[in-house]
Amino acid sequence: MSIAWVFPGQGSQKVGMADPVLSLPGAEARFALASRLLGRDLLAICRGEPGDADDPADLNDTRNTQPALFVVESLIVDELRRQGREPALVAGHSLGELVALYAAEVFDAATGLELMQRRSELMAAAGGGAMAAVIGFERSQLDDLVNATEGVVIANDNSAAQVVLSGTADAVAAVGEALTCKRVIPLAVSGAFHSPFMQDAADAFSQHLDDLSFEDARFPVLSNTDPTPCMDAAELKRRLHRQMITGVRWRETMLAMTDAGVDTLVEVGPGAVLSGLAKRAMPGVTLSQLAGAGDLGL
Repeated sequence: MSIAWVFPGQGSQKVGMADPVLSLPGAEARFALASRLLGRDLLAICRGEPGDADDPADLNDTRNTQPALFVVESLIVDELRRQGREPALVAGHSLGELVALYAAEVFDAATGLELMQRRSELMAAAGGGAMAAVIGFERSQLDDLVNATEGVVIANDNSAAQVVLSGTADAVAAVGEALTCKRVIPLAVSGAFHSPFMQDAADAFSQHLDDLSFEDARFPVLSNTDPTPCMDAAELKRRLHRQMITGVRWRETMLAMTDAGVDTLVEVGPGAVLSGLAKRAMPGVTLSQLAGAGDLGL
């Protein structure tokens, strides 16, 4: 059996997602650490409790979503370690890549939270632009339209039937209107994530990354910018440098997992978005979702 752990990103969050992990060892301490870094009560935000008028209290606010998902997913990773479980490889979708790096012991929880705080603040501040999910399309037509339209890129290549466009509002709308597809769904985001429009944010994040030490991974990591197995600390950091301005190559990530002989996919975190994509793209794979202590036999 070859097992992959995968970690979902923004969009998987939901109010109440923290409660199933609170009985895990270290949960209170990690939420407390995250709250000190953020300057607001992250656990209360996860529970949908109102905060101070001057603080962002919505879980869907990027500045809260990303740290909250990291805390929840990293606590499940810790319990998997305590139980002696280990994957053949790991991968994460967008912010989930940072959890994958934590799972592979590239850095510790405190470093991961610090990175997530900085990443979320930079992305939230990078205003302007738009994103839209596109479902059911002809790949060649989509590629031709994107290549012919200035100001738009494929931000998330999720599967053969689902992508996310990112860029200026006009360019995203133009491609969506010209494309023959089942649906175009505008996304409620604050910026054109995973596109060249995030260059300033990416530069600032890169400076922050340069000051941190990475360790070689305990097992291979498939990165968003390059979904080939890698364990080298310097290369994993280089790939993370580019993540904000390049697309999430999840369709290729699933192909790489298939080529590596993965027959069991464990989605670590709330929801089952990545499991749903794998169900259609990885025939015969066994799927499992771990969202809390109950899923871990506790």
